[in-house]
Amino acid sequence: MNHALRPMLLSATLALLVGVAHYLVFAYAPVEVTMGVVQKIFYFHVSSAYVCYLGFLLCFIGSLGYLFTRKGRWDAFALAAAETGLLFGLIVLTTGPLWARPVWGLWWVWEPRLTSLALLFLMFGAYFVLQNFGGAGEGIRRMAAALAVFATPNIYFVHVAVERWGGIHPQIKEKTGGGLTPEMRSVFFFAIATVLTLFIVLLVQRYRMHLHLRLLSASRRRFSRLGGES
Repeated sequence: MNHALRPMLLSATLALLVGVAHYLVFAYAPVEVTMGVVQKIFYFHVSSAYVCYLGFLLCFIGSLGYLFTRKGRWDAFALAAAETGLLFGLIVLTTGPLWARPVWGLWWVWEPRLTSLALLFLMFGAYFVLQNFGGAGEGIRRMAAALAVFATPNIYFVHVAVERWGGIHPQIKEKTGGGLTPEMRSVFFFAIATVLTLFIVLLVQRYRMHLHLRLLSASRRRFSRLGGES
């Protein structure tokens, strides 16, 4: 396949998946009985939360790889994963208040899951700032990698926050009882697959970009040394 056509085909496929996901969410999935139409945010809110966690876990793996090997490709992978995780974390923190306002009557409630997720997001935000604005030295990269390793276990606390410490996260109910209907469940799985596909594409693109930037930086340093020697 022509290399010039691959990005176009990939973009078209992603656009199709996103379009089908929106159709299924708003036209096929039934309306939840207590929250109404606003509950449909659930499909993208929860899917984005899952891939946000995935991005931070991959950043953890890449950071460990960099700390043990000092190889730049691990650091590039960790940074790409953190950036992608932060993007979907921002979606979670945006759609959450949009869902909460009609259900709770407030845009934000300092309940355990929201608070722990906000802290997790801020930790990886600090990692992002350190990587991009802390300088190009290896010491900064090691410090950022250590921060990512330290921050990642907080995913567990976000996940179990409601069960351990209580909370008022809304529960999905169908007409005959609690939980997701089969239609809701199938749409939810499709939404997860769509968001995960988008996540993977963005992660790969960011990883390639960071590798190219590191190669370019290394080439510049090499030419600079050659120029100084001459």
